[in-house]
Amino acid sequence: MHDLAIFYEHPAWFASLFAALDARGVDYVRIGIEGHRFDPAGAPPPARVVFSRLAMSSFLRSPDHAIYYAHALFAHWAGQGARVINGADVLAVDANKARQLALITSLGLAVPATRVVHRSVDIIAAAAELRYPLVVKANVGGSGAGIMRYDTPAELAVAVADKFLPTSIDGVLLVQEYVPARDGVITRIETLDRRYLYALDVAGGGAFDLCPADACVADGKPITMTKVDPDATLIDAAERIAAAAGLDIGGVEVMIDDRDGTPRFYDINALSNFVAKPLDVLGWDPHERLVDYLVAEIERGK
Repeated sequence: MHDLAIFYEHPAWFASLFAALDARGVDYVRIGIEGHRFDPAGAPPPARVVFSRLAMSSFLRSPDHAIYYAHALFAHWAGQGARVINGADVLAVDANKARQLALITSLGLAVPATRVVHRSVDIIAAAAELRYPLVVKANVGGSGAGIMRYDTPAELAVAVADKFLPTSIDGVLLVQEYVPARDGVITRIETLDRRYLYALDVAGGGAFDLCPADACVADGKPITMTKVDPDATLIDAAERIAAAAGLDIGGVEVMIDDRDGTPRFYDINALSNFVAKPLDVLGWDPHERLVDYLVAEIERGK
């Protein structure tokens, strides 16, 4: 049995991780999600430690995504004794924005005012309880997918009547007040082992896709990233969110509401494929810290 298995979907996002593992001589195997299958009555785990690199945006790249498949797979491997990093419990939070917001508010932290519906016909009634402009977003999203903005009740009414709305692969939608982010930036706070790793201010010129990773930046999207040292209260909040979500590695996103100065947390992302050109942006490579963590998890399991 291998020490480590990387269960991944995107063909380009993890070259830096693989290179860091190779450089350290870690015994690992790469397992692509496409075409994967398992026997629930057998199929032992491929390694002592399994690291999930499953992106919620995978449904954009293939209708045969593994988001729900992985719930059963990770639980099966864990039941057979494997240490699954960002396993089934974390995936259940990562793949459910409504659950993320409920978790965040349970910690006494602010989120954008939101109503959750499971039928599009209920969107108008939900929106009547909120301030415009607002957005309707998919409960399962990624890379800004499934978000549409509506500035007036009339505009939303036309969209509902014409069914010009986002869709979510689980049928659940969020109706949410559009938060004007101070200075047009959101802050993404990355955590490792539930502790602060680094943070970025990300600006996208009003776009909803603010993915900072290599493959996203390579797509030519107008994203600017700046290393920041957030206020200690924001770091503490992100660490509490990570702990409550059981997040082994992941990002927490927050924006300062320009209307009243309130920090509003709105997304928990378990992928954390790290910033593009980390030496230029951060001055150090977070993959080294990640490999330290993976090696420690391997040793702990021996």
